[in-house]
Amino acid sequence: MSFALYQERLAWFDRQIRAARFPNARRLAERFEVSHRTAKRLITFMRDRLRAPLVYDPKERGYVYEDSAFELPRIPVAQEELLAVLLARRLLSGAAGGFISDAIRDFGEKLMADTAELGLSPDRLQEGFSASRHGYSPVSAEVFQTVCAALLECNPLEIDYRSPKTDRPTHRVVEPHHLKYYMGSWVLFAWCRLRNRWRIFFLSRMHSLLALEETFEPRAAEEWQAVLNGAFGLFQSEHHTAVVLRFTSYRARWVREQIWHEDQQMEELPDGELRLSFPVADFREVKMMILGFGADVVVESPVALRREIAEEIAKMAGVYISSE
Repeated sequence: MSFALYQERLAWFDRQIRAARFPNARRLAERFEVSHRTAKRLITFMRDRLRAPLVYDPKERGYVYEDSAFELPRIPVAQEELLAVLLARRLLSGAAGGFISDAIRDFGEKLMADTAELGLSPDRLQEGFSASRHGYSPVSAEVFQTVCAALLECNPLEIDYRSPKTDRPTHRVVEPHHLKYYMGSWVLFAWCRLRNRWRIFFLSRMHSLLALEETFEPRAAEEWQAVLNGAFGLFQSEHHTAVVLRFTSYRARWVREQIWHEDQQMEELPDGELRLSFPVADFREVKMMILGFGADVVVESPVALRREIAEEIAKMAGVYISSE
């Protein structure tokens, strides 16, 4: 049964109550030509999931609202939309210490009475869909909730932040502006009062996290969009460099199917090779991707990136040659 039909039955039952016609399971079953059991399940759903103040009147042999101010949730949901909600929970089950998964589960339960009626049983979802991750940075539910609340309520965050580059954490107060889930890690974009600049902070590296009671005035989006978007990868700035890569005909078969950046350009070359260009603000992340392709890619420009790749390859060769 589609969720639209389920909503139609809920709406009919609600109208009958408001018209003082005292509907019951038998009348509901007759009206929509369903089993008495299905009708009772819908009434149970209204009472337990939608929190409808249903009271059975023995004299009238039907239901009334104990509180006439109650209204049905006005959330039109199609079966495809409900499936999307349930899949989001399945695919994000490991994110934010389970906080997101639990919240989506509760929301999904409010949207439907019985997943089996929609052909979306939990067992079927478990069997039919999954997600795998590697190299992601786990975050506790407590840290995630604290950051989210501070961002929405404009509260500064007092944190001890441990960077891989330093031996000791630094104590900072930051003003959170945007939270992004990037390549398996939750990253906060915030104004750092210590550095007096925009900075990115991985939630997995936050320690002694505390949301302050004071509030701050959010800065205009134009001030921090350059820190968030624009060039390839996570590390951004206002200055971009065009990176041009040439892939062998073998590797080009896969690269043609990918989008590295919304402003990328692809050029087909002789013998099936492919040239890919896109803007980059920081070489760190793109270097790791280039090295992962091995001899199937050549950096055509810029010269600085080409030089860095060559130096890294030389170091790698030295490590392996010396170990023989």
